[in-house]
Amino acid sequence: MKITLLTGKTFEIEEKSGLPLKVVQSSRCRRLSLRIDQKEKKAVLNLPPLCTVRRALQFVEANRGWIEKHLAEIPASRRFADGEEISLLGRPTTIRHCPGLKGGAVLEDGILKVSGEAAFLPRRVKDFIRRQAQAYLLELSKQKAALIGCRVNRVTIKDTKSRWGSCSTLDNINYNWRIALAPAEVIDYLAAHEVAHLKHRDHSRAFWTCVKNLSCCADSGRRWLKLNSRLLYAYE
Repeated sequence: MKITLLTGKTFEIEEKSGLPLKVVQSSRCRRLSLRIDQKEKKAVLNLPPLCTVRRALQFVEANRGWIEKHLAEIPASRRFADGEEISLLGRPTTIRHCPGLKGGAVLEDGILKVSGEAAFLPRRVKDFIRRQAQAYLLELSKQKAALIGCRVNRVTIKDTKSRWGSCSTLDNINYNWRIALAPAEVIDYLAAHEVAHLKHRDHSRAFWTCVKNLSCCADSGRRWLKLNSRLLYAYE
């Protein structure tokens, strides 16, 4: 829910901060907080409804060093290219531009062959990865859900800005397509995390126990994602 600031100037904080900043004000927000939006390359300030512009700017200034440090660590944007080696659902894969090939993109023996004009290659690779992620994560989620006596209603692959996954009260699970570029153990952890929410809607001790029961590499997968998220978000 978007709320107009008391000053009536929605973007006043953004303009006065002198930083790449996006202000998000919500009636559900209880305290000032900051996070980094890897995709938009901005800091996001979560603002409570009754917070003044002055207080918000003081908070931003107090955290200026943290903001600048994390913004500087965001890698440059990347687009898939001919000859690039990627990890596709845990398997080493090399992208090859094959102009005369028909069928868009085909994976053969670790080679992702992409047809058409070179300008279309990044989009066709991304579309192929999303299709592969959809099939793989649907099956993996169903398998893990069965282990805890639950059922996944639907799996959707999305292009989210900061979340790797989510599980709704309707038992629908969403995944960020970029997770398909992570190591296999990281994908397994994320699937376990979202499936565990089918049974535990919070992040209680019981939830984390469930995650670890569903994935033997939960700790290492979670750690890798925390340390390397920005590398995956570099892909447009």
